[in-house]
Amino acid sequence: MTGLTRFPSNAALSAHLSALPDLKSLFAADPARAERFCLSAAGLTLDYSKNHLTDATLALFAKLADEAHLTDRIEEMFAGKAINHTEGRAVLHVALRGSTDDAVIAEGQQVNQEVAQTLARMDDFVSQLHGGNWHGFTGKAITDVVSIGIGGSFLGPKIVTEALKPYWLNNVNVHFVANIDGAALADKLGKLNPETTLFITASKSFGTQETLTNSESARDWLQAAGARFEDLAKHFVAVTANVAKAQAFGIAAGNCFPMWDWVGGRYSLWSAIGLPIALAVGMPAFIELLAGAKDMDLHFKTAPLKANMPMLLALIGISYINYHGATSHVLLPYDHGMRALPGYVQQLDMESNGKGSHRDGDSAQHLTGPVIWGAEGTNGQHAFHQLLHQGKQLIPADFILPLTSHYALGRHHAMLASNCFAQSQALMEGKSLDKAKQELAKSGLTDQQIASLAPHKVMPGNRPSNTLLMDKLTPKTLGALIALYEHKVLVQGVFWDINSFDQWGVELGKVLGNAVLERIENTDAALDLDSSTNGLIARFRALNAKKGDA
Repeated sequence: MTGLTRFPSNAALSAHLSALPDLKSLFAADPARAERFCLSAAGLTLDYSKNHLTDATLALFAKLADEAHLTDRIEEMFAGKAINHTEGRAVLHVALRGSTDDAVIAEGQQVNQEVAQTLARMDDFVSQLHGGNWHGFTGKAITDVVSIGIGGSFLGPKIVTEALKPYWLNNVNVHFVANIDGAALADKLGKLNPETTLFITASKSFGTQETLTNSESARDWLQAAGARFEDLAKHFVAVTANVAKAQAFGIAAGNCFPMWDWVGGRYSLWSAIGLPIALAVGMPAFIELLAGAKDMDLHFKTAPLKANMPMLLALIGISYINYHGATSHVLLPYDHGMRALPGYVQQLDMESNGKGSHRDGDSAQHLTGPVIWGAEGTNGQHAFHQLLHQGKQLIPADFILPLTSHYALGRHHAMLASNCFAQSQALMEGKSLDKAKQELAKSGLTDQQIASLAPHKVMPGNRPSNTLLMDKLTPKTLGALIALYEHKVLVQGVFWDINSFDQWGVELGKVLGNAVLERIENTDAALDLDSSTNGLIARFRALNAKKGDA
């Protein structure tokens, strides 16, 4: 027996959750509710009082955790056990921020020593560029760095760099390219000088189609400007496990930073994949980012479930997904710098837990994760919040807000905070038909007009949300926030009895994409795929052949 049904307390939890009163009743019955269902750790505060839970719920969560041997599973990760069993790999992103001890060995190497050596190399690299001591092929100092990667090699560094804009050092400009669409790279290169531009190619295999193709086009751009093959070492570094392929490309072995099999791409921003972050904000700030994540690691390892932020977020999420039928979860950062955070957590969560089978290979009979989505506040309030308030589906929400801003601009931050707090309040309270009628009556409408219009103004309320606060968005609090969501993913994967650390669905798309590309580029190749794909390829061939003739 696998999945949630294997737990003896599953039936009791299901019955308990279905019998809970609505949120307004829970608050009315307990004036101290907001104080009791609130906790702080690693520079973050979580108010989870606007959720369908009581002390009895937390007790059942704790029983479920004991039955799942959650503490043992967490210890296995920190100890470097091969918990990614389908690939035979340890999962040690926590080691990148110093959260494992010196005894942990992976691939025959002492992990913490490898991490320390890489951080020292990163520090030297960043110092050279910021000191103007790294020169391009004409002898000019590097002023711009373009990070070329995709997936975890792109999303993590980009969102962290954007979020930490107040900490940018600005003497080296950092740019990102991921999409294989030529417009993405062309747009960046059109604004840069090849004499003063350096590229970071981030690919574990040095064979990721999008990353390698973008890097090849960047190489062509340099060579068209006069750089020789032997000059490429001045304009490229790589983060890769395949140094031989990087050298064949033109990147010096000394310019290659390591990637390890014990770090998954979506967990890699803490490694040399984070070079763009370090270049943008400096190594001291990058170290603070790691320190914030380490603080959350320590909290996660040591706090009991009822005071453990990642565990509570995970179990609250499970209660909605598996017991209340929620199929999506919205992230609402009320901070312009964190506007891309929903996209990052989307990959982290959905690539990790979007699985169809349990660890023993049996088919999962329940959902293993929601659709993650969202956007920055207050923009979303004038768009999709309508669905949150009056739509028929249950969509739990995370509101995220720094209490103080880096930008002291009039009333802006107070207004931002008021919207954040009011939205979570409105989701919980809603508006009854009687309240809608009372408001319309005050506006002077007739009884007939009120009866016609009032139903359209009803909002059911009872919509759950978490509110995550930090005093200020800093490298340290951002590190803690990202680690919080990482650990939430792990905990949910344990309860769903899945491997959160492989991604075979992603691999299938890569394989099939290569087969389709071969048929697109080789017009003599037989179209022997399904009729739909064959037809699409034929249309592509025909139109591009006409362009070639023209």
